[in-house]
Amino acid sequence: MTDISAETFDYIIVGGGTAGCVLANRLTASGQHSVLLLEAGREARSPWVPIPAGFSRLLTNPTYNWRFQTEPEEATGNRVIAVPRGKGLGGSTLINGMIYVRGQPQDYDGWAQRGCLGWSFEDVLPYFKRLEDFDGATGTLRARGGPLPLVEVSERPAIAEAFIAAAGQAGFPRNPDYNADHQDGFGYYQVNQRHGRRVSAAEAYLRPARGRANLAVRTDAHVLHVVLEGSRAVGVTARVGTQTLRFAARAEVILAAGAAQTPQLLELSGIGDPAILKALDIPVAAALPGVGANYIDHFCTRMNWRVKQPVTLNEQTRGVKLGLSVLQYFATRRGILTLGTGLAFGFVRTRPELVGPDVQYFFMHASYANAAERKLDHLPGMTIGVTQLRPESRGTIHAVSPDPMRAPAIRPNFLAAAEDCRAMVEGMKIARHIVDQAAMDPYRQVEMAPGPDCRTDADWLAFARRDGQTIYHICGTCRMGLDSLSVTDPELRVHGVAGLRVVDASIMPTIVSGNTQAAVFMIAEKAADMILAAAKQSAQPMRSAVG
Repeated sequence: MTDISAETFDYIIVGGGTAGCVLANRLTASGQHSVLLLEAGREARSPWVPIPAGFSRLLTNPTYNWRFQTEPEEATGNRVIAVPRGKGLGGSTLINGMIYVRGQPQDYDGWAQRGCLGWSFEDVLPYFKRLEDFDGATGTLRARGGPLPLVEVSERPAIAEAFIAAAGQAGFPRNPDYNADHQDGFGYYQVNQRHGRRVSAAEAYLRPARGRANLAVRTDAHVLHVVLEGSRAVGVTARVGTQTLRFAARAEVILAAGAAQTPQLLELSGIGDPAILKALDIPVAAALPGVGANYIDHFCTRMNWRVKQPVTLNEQTRGVKLGLSVLQYFATRRGILTLGTGLAFGFVRTRPELVGPDVQYFFMHASYANAAERKLDHLPGMTIGVTQLRPESRGTIHAVSPDPMRAPAIRPNFLAAAEDCRAMVEGMKIARHIVDQAAMDPYRQVEMAPGPDCRTDADWLAFARRDGQTIYHICGTCRMGLDSLSVTDPELRVHGVAGLRVVDASIMPTIVSGNTQAAVFMIAEKAADMILAAAKQSAQPMRSAVG
């Protein structure tokens, strides 16, 4: 039985992750609009959340991770691949590697060329600058003073310097800022940290807004479906603790549940592909066949080497050395506990005629016995994650049951496109070539994965299919556009349903060239302006009528 809540708000935001935290802050800043933020998870109370290296303790924790998995697919050896998604206020920024990559200007220009006017790089750059507090050279492309602190990784072990030097010996330049005028080159990653502590979306955006009287935040609130009256969204039904409550929205319902759960929620609300809805015995409220399609993610292989010297995280995170590192961190906020998933970066072009890099590297002085769970080897090792930046393969994500508590079915369709296979193979070859340079001689002992027997293109591709994983950048499942398979328009309004928007990674028509969290922060900043502009416009006729 459903209890009807008497609570009504101007805006209801579904999902307290990256986008939800940004929206909650921006939409309440003027004090003119009442906002309800609903999050299925909890407050982020674990002591591991603010410690950057603590992500390894949270990556398999069901309190902070939905622990989704892919369906077995032949192209990846019928394996089940983990798809972590953050749970709790802050979403995936509670458990991610904190790596901040805008992508390439061509990514956003491509969105505009597909008909998404207002989303070119020139259009979105002001929003990137508005959100950033960059501890580095600013100029015309970077900025200080925003809510999100950004710093270069502070740890500079000699083995990382050797890797960057080896890239130089292989013909790849050092790049002091891959988020500035070009992405090509090697150097140290930028991360959202302040004084050696993780800064999540909840810390940067939600915490400053929590004291506002016009913002209500409910945790342990799993939204079951969007409430429709005809073709208009008027609220949501949610399970809050042990109660099922209905919340009403005067202006809009905003779905910010992420690329995995937003399409599922739309389908449970009767918005989606009629064939999918029929199979679930859900009445069709709005026929949108693109819901849950266009699933995109970055597929990654992890090449690793045994290291000659005991200078890696494998041995530094055990016994007395770990104890000393813990003391160092709490005394100085420095040391190995400030590290996330990437130390040194690389962006390369596998073909000289490309407009920009098509492969990204993640170098860490660590090797994993279990990469999906970040369990380290016992002997010294190093790893280079290799990912194709703009995959052409497309998968799906769909609800499998009318039960909102059932996880959706995730079918990534990795390595389906020939270009994806080619780019991954060439990217791995280049990584091996870099590690083979003289600068790595003091460290490189033997290649463990894929190993020296991997020589042909077929060998490389077999390794990728056998061992590759996602790096948790799913997007595109409710893409914006103007064609029949798009789900939202360029204002992020759901086609055919008034009062309903989607604001999260699912709206991306194509994936950006790098880690996706920066783009999601930007999308939410831009969406907030769109929503407030619409509110102002709708209020003007009312004021005129009163006058």
